[in-house]
Amino acid sequence: MVAPTRSVESVIVGAGQAGLVMSALLGAAGREHVLLDRRATLGGGWQDRWDAFRLVSPSWTLGVPGQPFDGPEPDAFLPRDGIVAWWRRYATTINAPVELETDVTRLEALANSRPGAPRFRLTTSRGTIDARDVIVAGGPFQTPHLPAVARELDASIHQVHSHHYRRPADLPGGKVLLIGSGQTGMQLAEELRDAGRDVLISAGTCGPVPRRYRGRDIFWWFRELATRGLELGVTVPRLADLPGPGARFACNPQLSGHRGGHDVSLRSLAAEGVRLLGRFQGAEGTVARFAADLNDKIRFGDGFFEERFRKRFDAFAERSGEDLPPDDRDPSPAASTPFPETTELDLRAEGISTVLWTSGYRPALSWITLPIFDEFGLPRQVAGQTEVAGLSVIGLPWLVDLGSANLIAVVRDAEALAARM
Repeated sequence: MVAPTRSVESVIVGAGQAGLVMSALLGAAGREHVLLDRRATLGGGWQDRWDAFRLVSPSWTLGVPGQPFDGPEPDAFLPRDGIVAWWRRYATTINAPVELETDVTRLEALANSRPGAPRFRLTTSRGTIDARDVIVAGGPFQTPHLPAVARELDASIHQVHSHHYRRPADLPGGKVLLIGSGQTGMQLAEELRDAGRDVLISAGTCGPVPRRYRGRDIFWWFRELATRGLELGVTVPRLADLPGPGARFACNPQLSGHRGGHDVSLRSLAAEGVRLLGRFQGAEGTVARFAADLNDKIRFGDGFFEERFRKRFDAFAERSGEDLPPDDRDPSPAASTPFPETTELDLRAEGISTVLWTSGYRPALSWITLPIFDEFGLPRQVAGQTEVAGLSVIGLPWLVDLGSANLIAVVRDAEALAARM
């Protein structure tokens, strides 16, 4: 028997962190709404992370409306299961109207909708829902992305995306080649080295930032610029600052929450015995090809923080009047000896049994039938509002700026969206 269509004022698709924050705000405003999530349990995409995963941001960044962080170690870096437990507790705290195991398969506009009446119809695995407003809160981790060149590797080489990786013991014996040097790649390289594995890493164009700058964790700076910077004329990089729309898929700054939180870079990995390679270009059987750009990547990293963030942080410190100590980081220059460039490597001869891809995610929003997408499959939007009245998005990368898909700014973006609604 087919369930009858029901009508709800607002529907939030996705009950991860962004969806729950939106629910808290709508609930406080007395707005009738429901959250739909395809998963059987709460905890969002955090449940998909590997066993030893930790936040790269301090635990205090988890504080949200109605539930400030109250754990014993706000400056520690919460592990995966603690993060999941936090969001499950939050759903209970705000009495979120969540409907689990409800997969949304289609979103369409209702024809001839009148003002104040439902404008959308959602087809779900549990029936249809008509709604006046729809907020898509799918988050940044939707479909694991494997580039086409992965198909060029011989079948004897075990390949796994970081989305499906759980622990070092699950991988075949032998060396591991990591593809990608963003936050995930750097942390997995350290984890595998700690487990006694020989690791090689193929570097992307990612840059490191210091764990602490002028007496504050780097995420204190990101949060302050994301929430207070606009009024002072200094912000984290914003959507308009990107060189092009494809840059929204670029990696986040290199940083680690493991071992109590610390700086990490290609140079630090090399010092721990990780072999560095340039960008992965492709393969023929077991022979992999790499660009001769490793030293370019390292030089990029050497200047990354200075060029992208330091001037912004110092300007904020001066204009805000915050009492901050001077920069006390080690001023020693980076090593000047070039790293060897490897352009071809026989993985089998090298003893490499596994290629672990940290190649990110791509959108999975094809269930939305409305013409709101750009050439990259992301919604065209301004601060979360799409071109279709009543249809909004939250929690996606670069909704407004660098912080939009991060814990430091999702509340800011959600509060602005709720106020406009």
